[in-house]
Formats: sequence, C-alpha cells, structure tokens
Amino acid sequence: MGHSGGPNVTPRIGSSHPHRPEGVTEDARKGQNFKAKHNIHLFFFKNFVYLPIVDGSCIGILCLSEFDDNVALWNPSTREFKILPQSTVQRPPGLEYTSCDCLGFGYDSQTDDFKVVIFVVNYFSWENEEGLSIYSHSIDQVELYSLKSDSWKEISFPGVDAFAFALFNNYVNGFIYCQAVGIDHLILSFDMVNEKFSTSPLPEFGGSLEQYYLELLEFNGLLGAIFYPREGTDKCFDLWVVNGSWTKQFSVESILGVERPLGFWKNGELFLESSDQELVLFDPSIQELINLGIHAYQETMRITAYVESLVPLNGRSEHEECIIRRPAEENQIDVEH
Repeated sequence: MGHSGGPNVTPRIGSSHPHRPEGVTEDARKGQNFKAKHNIHLFFFKNFVYLPIVDGSCIGILCLSEFDDNVALWNPSTREFKILPQSTVQRPPGLEYTSCDCLGFGYDSQTDDFKVVIFVVNYFSWENEEGLSIYSHSIDQVELYSLKSDSWKEISFPGVDAFAFALFNNYVNGFIYCQAVGIDHLILSFDMVNEKFSTSPLPEFGGSLEQYYLELLEFNGLLGAIFYPREGTDKCFDLWVVNGSWTKQFSVESILGVERPLGFWKNGELFLESSDQELVLFDPSIQELINLGIHAYQETMRITAYVESLVPLNGRSEHEECIIRRPAEENQIDVEH
C-alpha cells in the first residue's frame, strides 16, 4: 500500500453536529490565511445530536464513529468512504443491550495495516423485589478491526477501563493513548503492532484531576498532556511532553473568555474554543486572541491535523454514500506576523 502526501499539515476544523457544516482551513503561502473551504454533510451518521466524532487521523485517513457501533473510515483527498462491517465477535448470553466507544485509530507499520480499537460494554438487567428493572454491566470486551482483512476480532481486556472520548488525536508513533478511568495519574496505551495494552504514569503536574481537565495529544511527534482548570473564566494551560521522561514544555497563563484547547498551530499558537463558541487563535508571543470566524455548538468543535494522501480504503465514493460537499461562504481571516 503506497502512502503519498504533501508536506503541509492542514487542520480540519468543524462541528461534530451532523447537521452543521464542517469548515476546512487552508494554509496560504503568504502569511496565514484561514478560510472555510467546504460544508460537508455526512448522512450516514444521524442517530445522535452531536455526532459523528472524529476518533483520529492517520496518514490521510479519518476515523469517524457514533456512540453505537457505527464506525467509518474516510479519505477526504480521494473522496473515498468505507463503512466498517458489523462485528462478528460473540457476545455473552442474556444481554439487554451493548454500547461501543471507539478508543482510537492508527497504523501498524509491520503489517502495513490500519486498525480501529473499540471498547464494548455489555449491559444486563434483572428485576428487584419491587419489580423494578436494575441495570448493570459486568462484562467488557475490546475489539480490533483490521482494514487489510476487513474484519473484527476480540483482544484481551486490559483490566482497566479507558476514557475513550479524546479531544485531540490520541495516536502517536504506533500507539493509542487514553486516560485510565477511576485511577488518577495513569495512562492506558495500546501498541498497534503487538496489539497489547500497557499503563504508564502521568506527570506530577501539581494538581489533581478533580480540579483539572486532562487531554492527551501528539505534539511535534511526541506524546503530550495538556492540563487546564475545570472551573473559572480565567484559563491557564500547561503542556507536558514525554521525551524519555515527562518534561514541562510551556505554560500559557491567564486567558480570559475561552473554554478549552483545540490544537496547536505551526509556531506554538493555540487554537481555542471561546466562551461564545467561536474558534479563536491565541498567539503567546504577542498575547493576542484572534477570532477566526467559525462558530459551532458548545463543546462540539474539533480540530484534526490532516495530511493529504492516496491511501485506498476499498470503500465507495462520497457520492455513493450520499456525502454532500458544498463550497463554503467566502469568509477569510488574515493573520499577519
């Protein structure tokens, strides 16, 4: 499978609401110009209000999912879209229902294969003495999809639940990373090559996860962790990276009117969601916020770093899957340095 793409990384910016347009930014040759390029409607995902979720980007392929078992891969460059087949993994008997959370998406360099990992929660119910239905889940499964074989298989459960919703792309150098649930200061990682889970500690950042949000991300080819306070309107952001050990990369202090980080731009600028649900860019060198003119519903905006490629998916065309692209309105914001 040949991997082809240009050197420029383009952040894809948009709302995960299925009826809201996705805006795409472009990097111009002179200065930095941000503009919405396409409004894209994905009608395959229509069961929930705030979906689909972009679960990762790898070598030009985006992984999209819903909270049920709808998962798809998409190459926006070739306009090819592949809906993954339903899993054939056996479920335990007596199930009431199941829910699926996509843990991540990445590439196995040894077998030249793209893989998707999902956590499956199996729910059971029984009646108590008052005749009320009581629900519990006691059997969890982990499943792995291989694009090369176009099939699912069950893999060993790590014994630790994972917080599957990742704001940033959580695939870094052959590993998927996520926060372990119920265990402070612990990261769960998955090796795409040997298909094994392992755990490692978070940095000693000087706070607790009851007070701070944690987001794991790729930063300049390394695993990073960004911490920011859960409460207050005056936000600060601390970035740590793993380079042998955890080291604090930098801090962004005291930004008013923003809610959460969305991603980094070329020279350390930070994309943020404002309190008015606008996309803004913070330049730490001049301590300035620039409104980029893109709006979304609260906590639905995502940014995904994307590299154009010709990787085939053996799927169908966007037209066949009723994916509609329309030119966005001509609005452009120039950022001068």
